[in-house]
Amino acid sequence: MSLNPLGASEYETLRATIRERGTMRIYVVLGGIAAWGTLAVAVLFTYAQGGAILVPLLVLVTTFELNFFVHTGVERIGRYLQVFHEEASGSMGWETTAMNYGAKFPGGLDPLFVAVFSICAAVNLFNSLAAARQPGWIALSMILHSLFAYRIVSARKAAASQRALDLDRFRSLLSK
Repeated sequence: MSLNPLGASEYETLRATIRERGTMRIYVVLGGIAAWGTLAVAVLFTYAQGGAILVPLLVLVTTFELNFFVHTGVERIGRYLQVFHEEASGSMGWETTAMNYGAKFPGGLDPLFVAVFSICAAVNLFNSLAAARQPGWIALSMILHSLFAYRIVSARKAAASQRALDLDRFRSLLSK
């Protein structure tokens, strides 16, 4: 792939952004899960009441949303590089190869950590039900945990279709 100096600089900068954000995501998830676990244990063993039982869920949801936000951005940068640098120059680089690999060999790693967040959400629900003493807080906890489960499923669906959608959008921008 032969690029002009501006194009080469942009390509290198965006690849570095993908690398840095990819690394950061792991630390965000690890730190968020550690914070959630600490809070979940504290809620259970301190006999927290009221809204305090929902604080671990808030940390879990925030961690998931941060991970999803960064994942979406990284994927979008990748599709930009694929269209404006690889396809525009008639070459097949990392982005195109990685996308073709994923299409040909589905499965593998889950960048959204759906299984991890689902297990944590289930543990958190049982934890909050054990800590809650009033029916209102129990009902609210069940509703909020259900909404989080729905969010995990909808985010996974959005992530699964994002590459193709972003490719189409960037290709339409390039053709104008």
